[in-house]
Amino acid sequence: MSELQGQPEAAERRVRCPACQQWCLYSQRNPYRPFCSAACKGLDLGAWASESFRLPEDTPSDGAFGDPKLLQ
Repeated sequence: MSELQGQPEAAERRVRCPACQQWCLYSQRNPYRPFCSAACKGLDLGAWASESFRLPEDTPSDGAFGDPKLLQ
């Protein structure tokens, strides 16, 4: 077990939950960090699993910049 268990951290940080934007504790005492709850953590996991978070498909090609290996 950790020696810090049960003791407040020197500077407990509060951050906004990425899912619901509520303020929550960002420390070892919050098992869901950076989320505020298991529900918000599950919502985020579901969004990743359904591929809601992804890069846009119309990314620029590397042709305009050239291949650095070929420029040497």
